Amino acid sequence: MEEKPDVEMAENPFEPYIEPLRRQLENQEPVFLIGVIVALAVVISSCVFLKYFLSSKTVRSAVLLVGLCDSGKTLLFCRLLSGKFKRTQTSITDSSAPYKAKSDRGSTWTLIDLPGHESLRSQYLEKFKSTARAIVFVVDSAIFQKEVRDVAEFLYDLLTDIVISRNAPAIIVACNKQDITMAKSAKLIQQQLEKELNTLRVTRSAALSSQDGSIGGSMYLGKKGKDFEFGQLSMKVEFVECSARGSKSEDGDAELERLEKCLAKL
Repeated sequence: MEEKPDVEMAENPFEPYIEPLRRQLENQEPVFLIGVIVALAVVISSCVFLKYFLSSKTVRSAVLLVGLCDSGKTLLFCRLLSGKFKRTQTSITDSSAPYKAKSDRGSTWTLIDLPGHESLRSQYLEKFKSTARAIVFVVDSAIFQKEVRDVAEFLYDLLTDIVISRNAPAIIVACNKQDITMAKSAKLIQQQLEKELNTLRVTRSAALSSQDGSIGGSMYLGKKGKDFEFGQLSMKVEFVECSARGSKSEDGDAELERLEKCLAKL
């Protein structure tokens, strides 16, 4: 004998409430109904906006290695990841890998080595700058005196970038190649860069004409009316000495303790 379908279970469970609700709405003034519709529209719009905002928010978990060509970025990249010496060549694209900080928290960041060639570095910095939790600006301490102008110009562009200024990632100036006898100290490099950046600010500030002090994606560097110092910036800037090669050349360990301590604090 065939079973009859359960008609009661198939009925809409909200059916008993629909008709009373309809009668209530019919008895309401049009102004009330409009108010309800507007309120619902505001709630829905807020939910959509919040979902879009949260989904579009970038998680800043990258540590960028930047600097001029031959400053030792790629060897530094290898040393931080594996501790081993590796012969390198000038990078023409980015390289990335997970880096675990040497701290109690053991935080893991994405370490990204960006090309240092003048024709490439801007486009790669543009690609990754919004994800930067920290930027390691690598300087060749041995020939810094010859490159001070080029180093300062690149650093100026980085520090006045609107996205970087807004996000305020930690800036670590890694004064590399300290194993070489003629290498300049971190303190001297900081002092000379402050002087050079102050000069650059004077020559470029004429282009900053908008009311908020920005034009073409750049911000005014430091405080107006005062000689430039790194302490004037919204982001923390630290200078550390290091040697990716190490004092014992290829056979020895790199000297990265101060740099690793900075990364451990991120």
